[in-house]
Amino acid sequence: MKQLLLTKVFAIDGDIKEILPFGNGHINDTYRLINESAEKPDYLLQRVNHHVFKNIPAMMNNIELVTSHIRKKLLFSPGSVNGMVATLIHTREGCLFHKEEGEYWRVFKFMKDFKSYDKPNTPEQMYEGAKSFGEFLYALSDFPIEELHYTLPNFHNMEFRFKQFFAARDEAENYRLEQAKNEIKYVQDTADYVIGIYNMSKGGRMPLRVTHNDTKFNNVLLDGNDKGQCVIDLDTVMPGYVYFDVGDGIRTGASTADEHELDLQKVDVDLIMVEAFVRGYMDASSKLFTDDEMAILPKSGIYMSFIMGLRFLTDYLQGDKYYKIDFPEQNLQRARCQLHLSKLMRKRLPEIKEVFE
Repeated sequence: MKQLLLTKVFAIDGDIKEILPFGNGHINDTYRLINESAEKPDYLLQRVNHHVFKNIPAMMNNIELVTSHIRKKLLFSPGSVNGMVATLIHTREGCLFHKEEGEYWRVFKFMKDFKSYDKPNTPEQMYEGAKSFGEFLYALSDFPIEELHYTLPNFHNMEFRFKQFFAARDEAENYRLEQAKNEIKYVQDTADYVIGIYNMSKGGRMPLRVTHNDTKFNNVLLDGNDKGQCVIDLDTVMPGYVYFDVGDGIRTGASTADEHELDLQKVDVDLIMVEAFVRGYMDASSKLFTDDEMAILPKSGIYMSFIMGLRFLTDYLQGDKYYKIDFPEQNLQRARCQLHLSKLMRKRLPEIKEVFE
């Protein structure tokens, strides 16, 4: 088995007896490596999608830099950040990843005493997840941001995403245009509003920070008491704006449905969860923020729900090249769900503003 042979390349402690598929990520393929000895750690082996991440060395360097920075803070100031940080396992030759037959592989230590949830079940869990993301931002607030690469350039740039969308619309097959006609009209009608939000951060109006850029709730590990311990999935860590992280946390944690929900009547905004996220994130990091950052945060959920809907719609029009799908129109359904969620957040913006205030 290729995966088993690859384990010999990395500086793994012990012998691997079993390899199991792990997780449900859209992008990378992940396997849990079960150690023969219960005394030794398990590991996660990942095949990194180099079609999405065009510069694997830069991405891996980012991960090494930020985890080393946080690890030093844990060493010299215990309790100042989450209790753990992701541990990247080098190859036996000291490299951050291994390339073989055009594929890129890496290994992390598996944190077997912690757990993750796709969605928070309680406001207390939501608070802990948000606090963990806020502590992550705060721990990296003194990191020299110029050392980081843009692993996914223009990742949350609304103007760029609209350029991709229009190109996809103009080249799409007729049956896809017909299936998505309502969504196409909606994003075109809403373009000025969401690009206006993005323009609020352009031209140096807001500070660039070291942001996670993928703050789904399942990217935080919790302990047995549901206390946040570690932020994971660091592929997208790079310079960004704080409303990217706040908005994505609200989008994924405060929606009453999964991002691919077929029945849009089940999709709503849970304001109790919004309040829990805002409280957790602000408890950890609010003293960093400028007035301009605070002003944009209530619209962050609108922005991130819309940009995800736009990306899903663009991928559908392009023929489903980016996201993994389980059935032919899954990306279109994801787009419908996220655009609907964005519309609901915009409708409930006065209530969301009250939460932030």
